[in-house]
Amino acid sequence: MITKELVDRINALARRQRTEGLSKEEKAEQDQLRQQYLKGIRGQVIDALSNIKFVEDGPASCGCGEHQNHGNNSCGCGHPPHAAHKHQHGQNGSCGCGGHHHGPKDVKH
Repeated sequence: MITKELVDRINALARRQRTEGLSKEEKAEQDQLRQQYLKGIRGQVIDALSNIKFVEDGPASCGCGEHQNHGNNSCGCGHPPHAAHKHQHGQNGSCGCGGHHHGPKDVKH
């Protein structure tokens, strides 16, 4: 575990190394403290990575609960996918379907 005392001692030894040099015992202590510090950092990274939640692409993958066919070029308005038809989103980014949209406003499909 990384504590303030650990970091303070590592920093004190580093300052002393730059100014006066370290004895063999202090060098050994410095190496041991650095390894302890790195072990703590690795543990924090592993903990952070193990808490990542992966979300698959698919319906409602953004979590908004509003999409019928999210990811399939459809806004859920019931029209065929936008690549196949030509309706235009208005000033507020809506195609008039009442669905929830992501992305730039005034997108022409």
